[in-house]
Amino acid sequence: MDAIHDAALLWTPDGWQADAGLAVADGRFGPLRRGEPTGSGGWLLPGIPNLHSHAFQRAMAGLAERQTDVRDSFWTWRETMYRIAARFDPDSLQAVAAQLYAEMLEAGYTTVCEFHYLHHASDGRPYADPAAMSQALIAAARETGIRLTLLPVLYMTGGFDGRPLSERQRRFGHDLDGFLRLVQDLRGQEDATLRVGVAFHSLRAVPPQALAAALTALPAAIPLHIHIAEQIGEVQDCLALRDARPVEWLLANAPVDARWTLVHATHLTAEETAGIARSGATVAICPTTEANLGDGLFPLRDYLDAGGAWGIGSDSHVSVSPVEELRWLEYGQRLHTRHRNIAVGAAGGSVGQTLLRGPLASATQATGQAPGALAPGLAADWIELDRQAPAFAGARPEDVVDRWLFAGNRPLVREVHVAGSRVVAEGRHRDAEAIASRYREAVQTLLAD
Repeated sequence: MDAIHDAALLWTPDGWQADAGLAVADGRFGPLRRGEPTGSGGWLLPGIPNLHSHAFQRAMAGLAERQTDVRDSFWTWRETMYRIAARFDPDSLQAVAAQLYAEMLEAGYTTVCEFHYLHHASDGRPYADPAAMSQALIAAARETGIRLTLLPVLYMTGGFDGRPLSERQRRFGHDLDGFLRLVQDLRGQEDATLRVGVAFHSLRAVPPQALAAALTALPAAIPLHIHIAEQIGEVQDCLALRDARPVEWLLANAPVDARWTLVHATHLTAEETAGIARSGATVAICPTTEANLGDGLFPLRDYLDAGGAWGIGSDSHVSVSPVEELRWLEYGQRLHTRHRNIAVGAAGGSVGQTLLRGPLASATQATGQAPGALAPGLAADWIELDRQAPAFAGARPEDVVDRWLFAGNRPLVREVHVAGSRVVAEGRHRDAEAIASRYREAVQTLLAD
């Protein structure tokens, strides 16, 4: 029998629908039903997909904020990341990932794409189970109830010149055959809330011949993610050694289509911006991490005008909040242009609603699952806003999303459901205390001198 959830307001791509009944069976939505106009139901929206996560980096958030060089950048931040990464094992990774995923759910993320390259032991040798670190992430997702798209990463070289991986990168690396075996084994574990795709770490880490061979060997419909054009240094190296910019090279040398998610794509020419949009690929924009690392600003307005697909990710997890990612996506554009209300549709209107539609519209193609809308046949993932919160006082339906995204910093998510099951109530994950206790123990060990 279907479970019916009453909604005083229910979000659709065309705006809010009043007094709706949300039917759920076997983790999927059934047909929407007209509810009684009692006003007693909640304000329900689809859960937000998080398109880019490195779970282990949650343990280092706030630990790279002391100047080590007057020219501090991504490349100096990476030194701190390597030191932390070297200390993880499967148990600590599961503890940290579970805390992160619980925080994501409390914030309104219901799906996470985990860009996972911490494969082997710290000396580079595979664990007895080569998938041990991947299994830790799967266990954390199942424990917390988040929907997971696991993206094992192919990482082969230390630069565009094909140099070997450094000692600190060896635990990331695979040869192509070993990587394809890992992907095949993990795909055998897929279920209703787990999908396995593939990530290519970057063009500097995957030589052209290996990229082509992997694409030939992989299943045709598998989600494909890649870091690209995040830093100016990467663009300059690619130009020097391949005589093309990273996105320019990828579009010319790979069958980029709707299977692909290009992570960051920060530094683009007008031709590259239009080319990504034409390809049907999704861009995963990570504003808080890109700001924290000093990467730069994505050309949002031009990309929207070109009709490009996009979503958001929390990446290094200096913030775990879709509100902050979407807010700072807009605010970065305002600071750059010195104008307001940049992310709006062609006919104008609400910035908040435009910002919400982007990640929801790309959710299915970027995750390989079926979140993103409260519609029949799709994944029964949704969030309920706290309609009694002071930030919503006097709100009209057309104001709700703008109030949520632009009115303060208090959490406004009251409940979260994934595959029809409630995982957050009254703003708190169902197992928050036990998960936090294990996280504290793990991080104290990771950071011990």
